[in-house]
Amino acid sequence: MAFAFIFPGQGSQFVGMGQALADAFPASKAVFQEVDDVLSQNLSKLMWDGPEDELTLTSNTQPALMATSVAAIAALKDEFDVDVTAASFVAGHSLGEYSALCAVGAISLSDTARLLRLRGDAMQKAVPVGAGAMAALLGASVEDAEAAASAGAKHGICQIANDNATGQIVLSGEVAAVEAACVFARDAGVKKAVILPVSAPFHCDMMAPAAEAMKDALADTIINAPRVSVVNNVTARPVTDADQIRSDLVTQVTGRVRWRESIEWMASDGGIDTFAEPGCGKVLTQMLKRIVKGVDGNALSTPESLEAFAKTIKGE
Repeated sequence: MAFAFIFPGQGSQFVGMGQALADAFPASKAVFQEVDDVLSQNLSKLMWDGPEDELTLTSNTQPALMATSVAAIAALKDEFDVDVTAASFVAGHSLGEYSALCAVGAISLSDTARLLRLRGDAMQKAVPVGAGAMAALLGASVEDAEAAASAGAKHGICQIANDNATGQIVLSGEVAAVEAACVFARDAGVKKAVILPVSAPFHCDMMAPAAEAMKDALADTIINAPRVSVVNNVTARPVTDADQIRSDLVTQVTGRVRWRESIEWMASDGGIDTFAEPGCGKVLTQMLKRIVKGVDGNALSTPESLEAFAKTIKGE
């Protein structure tokens, strides 16, 4: 069985996230404690007890999701003797790429937590509240979305932010431009074009100030060659070179998340037949069904799911 770990991004968080892992596994608890220490914040208490509105602040959500994913990976190794190197590839959706890089030893846990706190703050501050928007185009092809983005761009910045799955594409940019793109998409027959309730227009050129902040932060960060190839958002192909990883993490802030292409490549050229989503929820696992047929998806968010997955890949 050839499998890949896929790490979730923003939107998968919930109050109580990761608590079952911390209660069951010392290795998981140690991950949460290290993140709390490096951020000088009791982030784990916020994750487990809320309030939800504080947890969903981008600067908290990003390190919280990473900590939960890495805690699951730590438990797999410590409790079930399944090392991350058993995977053929790893990949992560947006901030999940940082989780993937941490899991395979490219960036230390402490540095990853600091980077994600900075990334969350920088992305939130990059655009004045109310100036940007994001919209989901459901039932749209990439060509449909490109046409809508081009129509919207006549009114300001408008780009494809996330190519998530077949028929699920997200646009990002200035409010008037994104609204115009939605009108164009509906008129062109796209099933649904709806403005999303987000705090900022992620993954478009409006995020340029955040990209500059990450460029400076990443320049001072030690990045090692990953122990497993990372299929990254910018290229949708495996990357192992530390300098390219650093450069692509900067590009990722304003660039398209090529998630559909990443999954398609792993399933075809990469020979992956099983995907495992460590951490929170099952957003990426559910997306798999819309991208490729005949692959197995596993959401690893509970002690029981970790144990069952470990037995499966060991053939027990």
